[in-house]
Amino acid sequence: MQLLKVMARLLEYPTAELQESRDALVGVVLEDNRLPRKNKAQLLRCVELVCDQDLLDIQENYVGTFDKGRATSLLLFEHVHGESRDRGQAMVDLMEQYRANGLEIDVKELPDYLPLFLEYLSTRPWEEIKNWLEDIHHILGLLGERLYQRESLYHVVMDSLLELSGRQTDRQELAQIVAAEERDDTPEALDKVWEEEMVKFVDDQGSSCSTGGVVGQRRRELEQTQTIHLSDQLMTDATPRQARNA
Repeated sequence: MQLLKVMARLLEYPTAELQESRDALVGVVLEDNRLPRKNKAQLLRCVELVCDQDLLDIQENYVGTFDKGRATSLLLFEHVHGESRDRGQAMVDLMEQYRANGLEIDVKELPDYLPLFLEYLSTRPWEEIKNWLEDIHHILGLLGERLYQRESLYHVVMDSLLELSGRQTDRQELAQIVAAEERDDTPEALDKVWEEEMVKFVDDQGSSCSTGGVVGQRRRELEQTQTIHLSDQLMTDATPRQARNA
């Protein structure tokens, strides 16, 4: 399902290559026959904004949206398991699912990274895609509402994925939940996380002082992953991917 590849690209760190693919992205959205017209119009608007804005501006917006705080993290299991041991096992299980279907990761990203997961789903039959999206619809709903309340253009991607899942969400309930949450991307919240990481550094001399805060947590997670490769067949079929530095 090529539409999922488009959404995967939109959720990745913006690059010049992505912006140069504007016409191809638009073509895939227009040719899709599953997404309602309203959602397609929203996705096309998202493509336009990502591809037509100044690259440095959209990159800065992306970092501010997804790389500060955990509430809008694109790592799926972070919203389910946090930092518990269950998260590690869930990632191992998902990696095995990829391998069982002939896929191996060619970038230094965790297996539950949403763009990577969507690229995997794009290779699967529709019923399997729908089942997986149903399984994570609660995560998509919260992510979409958080992005919406932060006036982020990326909320339309979550809305489209929810539409494909076929699951209805109570938007009023989600809005109340998100409105009651304490923002974790403010300077004060980020300083607090950094201070907590520094305390851990003092207790653990094996850590590096350059790995403090949320970004440091992501870097450590990525350093623990094994970089492997997509099969040749998929590399031929897919648009080349670029890893983003943590």
